Amino acid sequence: MGYLISETTREEREKIVEEALGNIEATCDGCAPGLADMYDDYINGKKELREITMEFNARYVSGEEMPTRRSCVM
Repeated sequence: MGYLISETTREEREKIVEEALGNIEATCDGCAPGLADMYDDYINGKKELREITMEFNARYVSGEEMPTRRSCVM
């Protein structure tokens, strides 16, 4: 199975992201709450994973604000 938008359905892209992140809810154990959200454009067929990764890396290098970590609320 490929990862390109043209090679996958929306459901397959959701599964790819879910499996890659593990906890798609990103609400527990130090997960970054904005991390799952940054893949919405991929899931919705707007941006390839490569584009999202490049944008993430550019923000990291430039020092822009990144998703923060948080602990479990339980």
